[in-house]
Amino acid sequence: MTAAAFAFYLFALCTLMGGLFTVVSRNPVHSVLWLILAFLSSAGLFVLLGAEFVAMLLIIVYVGAVAVLFLFVVMMLDVDFAELKAEMARYMPLALLIGVVLLMQLGIGIGAWHVSDEAESLRTAATPEGIHNTRALGLLIYDRYFLLFQLAGLILLVAMVGAIVLTLRHRTWIKRQDVLAQMYRDPAKAMELKDVKPGQGL
Repeated sequence: MTAAAFAFYLFALCTLMGGLFTVVSRNPVHSVLWLILAFLSSAGLFVLLGAEFVAMLLIIVYVGAVAVLFLFVVMMLDVDFAELKAEMARYMPLALLIGVVLLMQLGIGIGAWHVSDEAESLRTAATPEGIHNTRALGLLIYDRYFLLFQLAGLILLVAMVGAIVLTLRHRTWIKRQDVLAQMYRDPAKAMELKDVKPGQGL
């Protein structure tokens, strides 16, 4: 067995184990940690495929941002997971039906999959000789499709601003910071000394 084959089986086994224990773990913190293991193992599989850029994106975005955000939310919020699991038991038959349908679709897709004779030639044509695939991807995004890439970023920015505007509500009972009132306050009136007598409160 070669080193590449051993690494493939190792990463594949870790990915399957991480996905399985993410679902079956009772402790939500442990579930997030298993999810991080699944992400890291998937990144290793992408490295074996020669897609180093996608692997680094998977580590930076999913492990460095999404999974850590999940971990902070799980650790900071006092969520009653026992009650959530009790509610999930009602939808178990529907979930099993959806799972069976997905497995059938996956089986159909794998059964009809075959390697095209032109796949290798198209792959080598996308990456010219002497240029790394990450550099070739950068040349495609920031040179040939520069305007489309910037337009996609502008669309995401507009969507983010629109989501903030639609969900922002000024509630009267919430105290908000008034910067001008803090800047223009009189220091002499900002603090008041109280002569508290022994045995009495304010």
